[in-house]
Amino acid sequence: MNTLVRKFLRHLEIERGMSEHTLRAYRKDLEEFVAYAPKNAGDIEMIDVRGFVAQQIRNGLSKTTAGRRLSSVRSFLKYLTREGYLAANPAKLVTTPRAERHLPKFLSVDDVFALIEKPDTIGFIHARDRAILELLYSSGLRVSEIAGLNIEDVNTRDGLVKVHGKGRKERIVPMGSKAVEAIRGYMTEKLLLKRKSKTLFLNKRGTGLSERGVRRIVVKYARLIGVSGQIGPHTLRHTFASHLLQAGADLRVIQELLGHASLSTTQKYTHLDITHLMDIYDKAHPLSSEEKD
Repeated sequence: MNTLVRKFLRHLEIERGMSEHTLRAYRKDLEEFVAYAPKNAGDIEMIDVRGFVAQQIRNGLSKTTAGRRLSSVRSFLKYLTREGYLAANPAKLVTTPRAERHLPKFLSVDDVFALIEKPDTIGFIHARDRAILELLYSSGLRVSEIAGLNIEDVNTRDGLVKVHGKGRKERIVPMGSKAVEAIRGYMTEKLLLKRKSKTLFLNKRGTGLSERGVRRIVVKYARLIGVSGQIGPHTLRHTFASHLLQAGADLRVIQELLGHASLSTTQKYTHLDITHLMDIYDKAHPLSSEEKD
């Protein structure tokens, strides 16, 4: 079965253009499944897939992670069915575990402004950090998209960024004037140090900044302004989307900006907006306290 897994991963890489990060996740999920399932692919039945999911949850995995592993198995078995190794996909009718719905954390306008303005604008490191924070909030990019930007992807004249998203899909995203200003300042500092790499954001050694490096920058400044909890690049992505929705932006527009393949992924922000509106109502409406009584 391991040979079939390798063929499937090769298919995902070449024909579907999936990233190395996604391939690692699939590989891990399928390694777990192969260790549990019958050795012969043709012997796999629905009860094996259900048993695998149940085992994952018993072993302490969250329902969200177990559901993701089921999705990986379902795709793998669909591939085996198409290739003739199975008569039918035994995972097709297995129900995905219903996970608790957690609303994504996002920052207030005051907090996000304090975060962005914390780094100085002078000096290579400070200018870089300021540019990263501005761009994360201005355009809602994923951490992998920030780390993967090249100089040629950023058009400061027109205020546009060419983003290389999931599945190697490209999209054009606008950025605000503050982000443009911060990136120009950073580029000036970069030129002064004669850093000639085509990668936009560099570490202090002059090589491309990693995803972990971007996360560390966000966490560092969140702590400096006293924001508690788990704050990272994805928090700024959520904040970008939530603030747009609160300002009246269309959900389809937000979907396009975030690079979501499905509108259902973007719709979680409608719940955030309702929570925000209820909070304002409770604080501001003269009858809110009376209605609670």
